[in-house]
Parts: sequence; C-alpha cells; structure tokens
Amino acid sequence: MFATAIGVVALGIWLYLLLARGGFWLARERDDRDEAPAPAAWPAVTAVVPARDEADVIAGSVGSLLGQDYPGPFRVILVDDQSTDGTAEAALATARGLGAEARLDVIRGAPLPPGWTGKLWALSQGVARATAAQAPGYVWLTDADIGHAPDGLRRLVARAEHRGLKLTALMVKLHCRTWPERLLIPAFVFFFQMLFPFAWVNDAAGKVAAGAGGCMLVNRAALERAGGVASVRTEIIDDCALARRLKAQGPIWLGLATRAESLRPYVTIGQIGRMISRSAYAQLGYSPLVLAGTLIGMVLTYLAAPLLALFGHGLARDAGALAWLLMAISFQPMLRIYRRSPLWGAALPLIGALYSLFTLQSALDVWRGRGGMWKGRAQAPTDRIRSAPTKGGSTEIGPADPISADGAGQA
Repeated sequence: MFATAIGVVALGIWLYLLLARGGFWLARERDDRDEAPAPAAWPAVTAVVPARDEADVIAGSVGSLLGQDYPGPFRVILVDDQSTDGTAEAALATARGLGAEARLDVIRGAPLPPGWTGKLWALSQGVARATAAQAPGYVWLTDADIGHAPDGLRRLVARAEHRGLKLTALMVKLHCRTWPERLLIPAFVFFFQMLFPFAWVNDAAGKVAAGAGGCMLVNRAALERAGGVASVRTEIIDDCALARRLKAQGPIWLGLATRAESLRPYVTIGQIGRMISRSAYAQLGYSPLVLAGTLIGMVLTYLAAPLLALFGHGLARDAGALAWLLMAISFQPMLRIYRRSPLWGAALPLIGALYSLFTLQSALDVWRGRGGMWKGRAQAPTDRIRSAPTKGGSTEIGPADPISADGAGQA
C-alpha cells in the first residue's frame, strides 16, 4: 500500500506540472515569436556590463554589443570589477579593432563596500555613469560572457516600446556542447521555467516575477522609481529580486533567447554544480526546514517514479511508469531547443538527483561560510541565515527575516 501511495503521489505531481503549471514545459515564450513593430522613434539605450576576470570571453561579448544594428543612440559601459587578467585591456582592444572606441566607456570599479554583492556593486557604478549626463530611456544589463546577435537590441526595444514593458529579459541560450553540458544544461532552463512559468511572469495581473541576469533591458525611469540597483544590493539571486520590484511598476516580459547565447563552456559536472549551488540555498530562503522539504520533494518528483517502474509491482509499478513517461514527455520541448536526443528525457530522474546534490552542496557552502561564491567572493548574507548546523550538531541562529524565493541565476 505504501509503494502504491508513493506512485500515485508521483503521478499526481506530474499531472499537475503538465496541466496546471502555466504550460512551462512547452517553452512557448521566445524572442522569435510575437515580434513587435518598430517604434515611431528609437529611444537611447546604454548597455552596462559588469566584468571581473573575463578576459577569455570579453572580446566576443563586447564585440557583439558594439556590432548592434540599433537605429537609436547606443553606447556601452563596461565596469572592470577589480580584474587581474587584463579584462579592460581586452575590451578596449576589441573596440579599437572595430573602430568603435567612442562608443565604449570602461570604468575601473571601486573596491567592494560592505553590504553589496560584487556584481550589483559593479552594475550600480555602471548605471550611475549611464545616467550621469543625458539619461537613456533604457539600461541594458548584460553579463560579460554573453554574445548577442546584431538585431538583438533592436528587437528587445521594439517589444518593450510596443507593450510598455518595464523589464524585457531573455534567458540566453546556454553553452551546450560538452558531455556534462548536454546532461545538465537543458534541465537548468527546464527547472527555472518550472519554478517561474514564463506565462505567469508575463501576466501583468499575476504576482509571479522573474528575470534572467544575462540579458535584461530595463526601463530607466522604472528602475529609478523602484529604488535603483541599490534596492537589491544584498541579493544573491539579483535578477529575480529586481524583476519583482520592476513588476510593481508595470508589466514585465521574460522569454527564451534565440539571439543571445552564453560564451562560457562548462567542461566538468563540478563546474556546472558550482554554478547551480551558488544560489540554490538562497532560493530556499536559507532555511534548513525548507531544504529538507525540497529534498523530499525532489525524491518524490524524480526518483520515486523510475524506482517503482523498475522494481515495483501492480498499481505502484504502473503509476511509476506513467509518471516517468510524463516526465520524459515534459522534457522534450527543451531538448528540441538545445538539439538533444529525445532519449535524454528518460534521464531526467538522474539529472534531478544531481540537482538535489547541488542544492545540498549549496547549503553546506553557506554553513561553512562560503555561500554564494562568485569570482573568489563569498556573498551569501550571513545575517539572513536562520540556522545552520555546526560540527557539534548545535545550531547558530540569526535574524528570522526571510528572503524571497527567487530563481536560478544565469550561468
């Protein structure tokens, strides 16, 4: 009876996910659909790029920004966040090679002050420079490892102007060529959409908000009314935190990108795991109880079905097999986007198990004082951690003000 109950629960979970979770798995919100007409006038845009030790990818990123065919005023500000590898020099060399030095402004970032995460401090300096003189209509926040198609900005602005959007964000297409990437990267986007169904995010009347930090076109006036970058300065999952504030100002839109992609490869499973674990425990509000519930939920959602299908009997086996089939079916649209074999759908239980381990690792990192590690900086706000086990099995209690559950950040 117990096995049968578990099988029924697993099946019920997947029926709910496929039928009542905003159709997240269909991946219908994309930048190549419902394209908007050109506006009557093209507003000024400034791209702000935070960069810390990005010399290996910065040429591709800056080159794609300076190569935009945008009809309106456009410039790029790169904030060199204490890099030691020649990031700024590589960016300037790229601009010189394109004859576009006048449109690239490189800022040497100031030292990180207390109370800020590194990326947000860099963004804040870039936005301040962008708005110091003639403030643009939009600020384009984009990571230093993202490559954009020449028409990327033009289409973003057209969509934003046509619909009056305060935030127009793209989940960029992640690098997916190595074996670990083929195993884990399509699921990264799949799970993010499961947490924040894009149809719900894009519903102006709904409460769900999410962003994708690799490519976010922000209405400058709305950003100022929301309190600017400083309003989310402590957030690890900063893109979703900012999206919540901007949705309070008006409609936002989030979609999958076909015109922007990550330039950074992940060669090992460990590299992908560190990217995921950087923010996973923050998503759970730094709560051990929520962590325990999440891990139990992951077992029920991903592992119970294949175990029952392979080793169960009767109704338990049938329910497990059907849940596993629905799981594999739900993964197919994302596999098509990343041009992966449909057979990867059967591997979703294994992938879910690995993501569970990454989530647990995220909590362990926080408890060890290495949470939110990014470019050599541990950025998890220790004053928000509710409780963390010590070696002796006791707990250290911090202030109980919870942080909101955001989403996985951009790679």
